[in-house]
Amino acid sequence: MNEQDFQKKLGELMAQIGELPETDRAPLEAIAGEAQSRHDKMRQTIGDLQESLDYLRLSVKYLVFDLEATRRENDYLRSLLEKRNTESEGSD
Repeated sequence: MNEQDFQKKLGELMAQIGELPETDRAPLEAIAGEAQSRHDKMRQTIGDLQESLDYLRLSVKYLVFDLEATRRENDYLRSLLEKRNTESEGSD
């Protein structure tokens, strides 16, 4: 159920509750209000979770980039060491 459907159904429910006698109306209005507040809280929580996931994805991309750069640097330094060792062995 998407947000529009939920709001529509809740509005219909509130309209039906409004037609009830006053004695029956108050408890049902409280329950409907609680459902609305829980829905709002859930929507906020999902938004926060989405932000956290976006941040995590970005962090992982940076870590992968850093790892690849470190590997390239290590390969370069190994090649320099091998070249130096080869030159040292040749001059012995």
